[in-house]
Amino acid sequence: MMLSPHDLLLVVATAAGCTAATTVLALLVLRLRPSRSLAFQLVVVVVAALASVVCSTLAIAALMYLSLHDLQVLMWVVGVSTALSLVAALLTARSASAALAGLQEAVVRVGRGDVVDARPDGGKEFAELSAQLAETSERLAAARAQIEHLDASRRQFFAWISHDLRTPLTGISALAEALDDGAVARPEEYVRRIRNQAGTMSRLVDDLFELSQLTSGTYQLRPENVELLDVVSDAVSDVHELAAAKDIRITHADVEGRMLRADPHELTRVVVNLLTNSIRHAPRGSEVLVSAAERDGRLVLSVLDQGGGVDSDDLPYLFDVGWRASSARTPQAEPTGSPGAGLGLAIVRGIVRAHGGDVRAERAPQGFRLDVALPTAGGLLT
Repeated sequence: MMLSPHDLLLVVATAAGCTAATTVLALLVLRLRPSRSLAFQLVVVVVAALASVVCSTLAIAALMYLSLHDLQVLMWVVGVSTALSLVAALLTARSASAALAGLQEAVVRVGRGDVVDARPDGGKEFAELSAQLAETSERLAAARAQIEHLDASRRQFFAWISHDLRTPLTGISALAEALDDGAVARPEEYVRRIRNQAGTMSRLVDDLFELSQLTSGTYQLRPENVELLDVVSDAVSDVHELAAAKDIRITHADVEGRMLRADPHELTRVVVNLLTNSIRHAPRGSEVLVSAAERDGRLVLSVLDQGGGVDSDDLPYLFDVGWRASSARTPQAEPTGSPGAGLGLAIVRGIVRAHGGDVRAERAPQGFRLDVALPTAGGLLT
């Protein structure tokens, strides 16, 4: 038997009235307690939904003039269903609350600098959020470690630069005082030594200025077609005195006939710095080999010395500004100048990258090798 329009309208109005009343009540509770937990808000919403169903059902049942027996049956059915639904809602709210508390704890730990693990509990959304938080904590930890390393390198770099500047300044001051007192037998020798110390300081300042241009992106190259053999020959000539002081032979292989487009002056400086580094750390009376090869469309220039090199853990820092490893790789004073300030290889990397290339270092069976990879044609950054 179908409901009459009047009865249908009465049912709809009763259900709507009961639902509206419970909804308004729930909204008032949530508005009066805005700082309550997510679990509390979830329980309030579920209770309001169940209350609206119960209220509507009982109201309509009363209007239908059911028998007392039928009304009791209906009330028991509604009551049991409501109770079980409330239990399910409470368990769900408790699980969500626990997952949210875990996320809050993880956020606090990330703020302290800890690395947190992803938690798969609490549902798909909570699990995804926990995984993202764990990944973020790892990235933040890596960034903090890098910042700490850079900060330590910066402090160490300034300490080294201060020392390397103070050493010639102290020498110049002492030599100038001796000349001023007139207590020297050969003034021209003191003038020559002052000039050498001033030259050392000038080279260091020039290196710092060039490095600042490389790191700021304002460095200008003047590229042209370059014969690699000419560059290597000029570099070997520049370091001849340093190599002769340690009785080191410099040989080359496979560099003839190779052309590339680069700034000849800066490319020569790259090779000079690589050779200087190798000569400083190569055993006396050994050999340094300069070679070239084509790899993956690039010209790779290698400088191989027979020294022990640096530890594998230190290889990523070899081209950092001011980096020096243990005393085995700490520059010593040479007849041709002062100890290095840890700028040579950093300048090498800057110049090579300005040419669109890259550098790397590795321990080889024959010794320690520094590689410079440059584009054979095109790809030059200006």
